[in-house]
Amino acid sequence: MIEVKHLTKKYASETAVNDISFTVEPGKIYGFLGPNGAGKSTTMNIITGCLAPTDGQVLINGYDITEEPEDAKRFIGYLPEIPPLYPDFTPLEYLTFVGKAKGLRGAELKSQIDYAIESTCIGEMKNRLIKNLSKGYKQRVGIAQAMLGNPEIVILDEPTVGLDPRQIIYIRSLIKKLGENHTVILSSHILSEISAVCDYVIILSGGKVVASDTLENLSGSVENARITNMTVRAEPETLKGVLSKIDGITEYEITETKENGVYNIKITVEADADIRDELFGAFARLGAPVYKLAPETVSLEEMFLRLTNTVTPEEIEEGLSDNSEDVYYEYDEIDGDEDAEDNIEIEDDGDAEDNRGIDDDEGPESIGDTADADKETGDDGENIGDGENIGDGEINDDEVTEDEDIEETEKKDEENKS
Repeated sequence: MIEVKHLTKKYASETAVNDISFTVEPGKIYGFLGPNGAGKSTTMNIITGCLAPTDGQVLINGYDITEEPEDAKRFIGYLPEIPPLYPDFTPLEYLTFVGKAKGLRGAELKSQIDYAIESTCIGEMKNRLIKNLSKGYKQRVGIAQAMLGNPEIVILDEPTVGLDPRQIIYIRSLIKKLGENHTVILSSHILSEISAVCDYVIILSGGKVVASDTLENLSGSVENARITNMTVRAEPETLKGVLSKIDGITEYEITETKENGVYNIKITVEADADIRDELFGAFARLGAPVYKLAPETVSLEEMFLRLTNTVTPEEIEEGLSDNSEDVYYEYDEIDGDEDAEDNIEIEDDGDAEDNRGIDDDEGPESIGDTADADKETGDDGENIGDGENIGDGEINDDEVTEDEDIEETEKKDEENKS
């Protein structure tokens, strides 16, 4: 269980997280939702011990993440927004490295790597260099490392950013699977992602918690009035007569349908009023067929916009329409009479590859070099550079696609390892 108490984080005069408190119960998938800049990633980093709070406390199963970090972090697996991968390692080497860093050894290490590889379906890629993998596979390797050590809590920060639709579907399925054995906290600003996988939602805006509940309860608490929609075959005067006699109705709107004699009715009722039984019975006694009778629920998008005090989609479209002339005028006025293209200076210093700023000496060529370096500093850890064949994870080609051409990727692997 995670307890966040009066958490605050300030950067100089800016407050990123402002006195927030909430509790994460075991066995659920929590959605951490909010617009960009709401404080989601900052809160995640504090919960995982990667960032110190200005004030407040975070308890992981009773351990203070600031005062007792080693004990608290044993319960957490974390995937940051940018996965902490070593591009010159293979997934197998990388997972072995992370497992040993978490204190795993021998049969337990092999067993957990096997499980992580199988669960994330990276078996066919385990001996390929990480830098040659697609973004989707890199994300899976990141999730696999978060699973090592069998943590009770898995925290994922924006796990589907930059993925294509099929990869997103796969990652969402993987998150649901993780939720069967772990408490999962998923940070995202993608509404459909939260509604698809989460049991509980915590919404942040401006560094504060503005809502914390299930999606069903949140949709009912956004406003006091509720709307019921129905479709009935009856004369308009009959409809008005029935509706005027039912308590709890504050207003209604009757509109014609394409079918003669059939009408749609939009009924606004008082808070917590449920008049469906009474409506159906009243029209049934008159012999008026009811084709539809259902409450109108507030969409997650509308709920999010209201809770975060964001403009509605209609207001955005209206604003774009109203300001279209101003936008074009601003482009026309760039640097007076000169064309914008004439003001763009491009300095050609050679091929783009020469300007990447990549230092080939920045990291070890293989994990074996890391082990050798450890030996020189007196570390007794066993050499893990052999990359023994661990795990027989399978991948379903119908569900996922590999962005790299297989033959080209294998050539890159051979060149990089030579």
